[in-house]
Amino acid sequence: MRKTLLLILITILSIGAIYALVYYVRIDGFAFAWAVNWLLMLCVSVFTTALKSELASSYYDEKGWERKGKIYEYFGVNFFRKLLVWTGWEKVIRKSFPIEHNTKALTNLYYQTKKSELDHLIILIIVFGFNVFVAYKFGVLKSLCLLALNVLFNLYPIFVQRYNRPRIRRAVNLSKRR
Repeated sequence: MRKTLLLILITILSIGAIYALVYYVRIDGFAFAWAVNWLLMLCVSVFTTALKSELASSYYDEKGWERKGKIYEYFGVNFFRKLLVWTGWEKVIRKSFPIEHNTKALTNLYYQTKKSELDHLIILIIVFGFNVFVAYKFGVLKSLCLLALNVLFNLYPIFVQRYNRPRIRRAVNLSKRR
């Protein structure tokens, strides 16, 4: 009951924050696109952390069409990973979730890839809704900032998680054997 109330409170506060953003910032500009992505990253991360789900769905398993990450390499996931290093984002993330060479740390990292993917998937869908609304109301050109930042901030991070997770899974399995 307490967990449910907490999740409802987080949802209400998130909706209120997004409403305030829509009210005070022009929805068809770059500032809104930037702010809504970061605000949703905060809100969704707090929500999924409070949710404390095991994330055991088969959705997170590697699919045959992913061909060991070749599809993601085709779409430039390695360039995006380098971009994360160049911008310093990788260093920030590694402070929160360090990569250690033990089974417990690798298992936690494996779980964090699932959580991160879920976070970005939720944000991707919400921002896409804003994107469709802005394209309809103000025109496609006005919605390009939302689209570009949605791809950069949410779609590519999903690709990175789906690319890395099978590799981390293999490392976890090797760690368990030892």
